[in-house]
Amino acid sequence: MRGGGGGSHTTVRVVDFDLKELVVLPREIDLNEWLACSTTTFFNLINLQYSTISEFCTGDTCPAMTACNTTYFWYDEKGKKTKCTAPQYVDFVMSSVQKLVTDEDIFPTKYGKEFPNTFDSLVKKICRYLFHVLAHIYWSHYKETVAMDLHGHLNTLYTHFVVFIREFNLMDPKETSIMDDLTEALCTPLPPQPQNHVTER
Repeated sequence: MRGGGGGSHTTVRVVDFDLKELVVLPREIDLNEWLACSTTTFFNLINLQYSTISEFCTGDTCPAMTACNTTYFWYDEKGKKTKCTAPQYVDFVMSSVQKLVTDEDIFPTKYGKEFPNTFDSLVKKICRYLFHVLAHIYWSHYKETVAMDLHGHLNTLYTHFVVFIREFNLMDPKETSIMDDLTEALCTPLPPQPQNHVTER
């Protein structure tokens, strides 16, 4: 550990401005367009973040998809519950989300094509899955993330994602409660840094 500001890694961020401004719906953009664009971006960023620790996330190190004292199970299209290792779960998440965000009938990119009526619930489902992946990275692979000096990126990505899901009520607070301590630490503005030019009285 390098010395410095009290050793708290949660104060390490890549950006130091208000992320809320980044997630608010721009005036001239349709809500579904904005949700589609943001969700796809988060999917790509979280996929990338997971790929940085994927070699440490194996069936041996992570025999279940856990975060804190919660185990996540995968439900297939028929609703059948499957217990799987964390890398299998993440693989299911990434391939099913990839399928959704590249499906023109669900995430239309052509002008004038309508979003499906189920769009809102699909976005919520995607956010829930992506949250599970982020939670697992924090609970099981944070030390590897810190060792690679990528925790600033992870903290910023997590904060941006949480601000986004809160802004559009995309997850039930009960579902995100396992990360409340971290969320509070990251979403509270950093205290102003003390100035060095102290004047002697």
